[in-house]
Amino acid sequence: MRIGIIGSMQFTEKMAGLCDQLAGLGHETFMTNLAKAFVGKSDQEKEAIKLQQKAELDVFKEFWDLMQGADAVLVANFEKNNIPNYIGANTFLEMGFAKVLGQKIFCLNPLPDNNYLKTELEALRPIIIDGDLTKIE
Repeated sequence: MRIGIIGSMQFTEKMAGLCDQLAGLGHETFMTNLAKAFVGKSDQEKEAIKLQQKAELDVFKEFWDLMQGADAVLVANFEKNNIPNYIGANTFLEMGFAKVLGQKIFCLNPLPDNNYLKTELEALRPIIIDGDLTKIE
């Protein structure tokens, strides 16, 4: 299965680890090509890089193009800013892309308790795998 890994760029290293684990299970994985700039940076540095990339590059089209022909996305929803299972605006948009493209949407962890997006996130009907990558099929 060809799977795109999505989530906050604060989780870049964790997402790269998920790519490796899924490859070990026989899947083909990808992340945004813009991720390399985030590796090894502090959270504050990552925020500055995100702002710069979003201002100067078409980050949405870049990932849209990568998603073509994929089978699924895996949402790497870890805790961020004291919000368990965080899913931000950009990740939500990419989940919407996956829905429109007819791809499966897997969430590593349960959906966040977010009143603002709760209905929309549930409407995407993601498959919650509770951290078990072997549930991706």
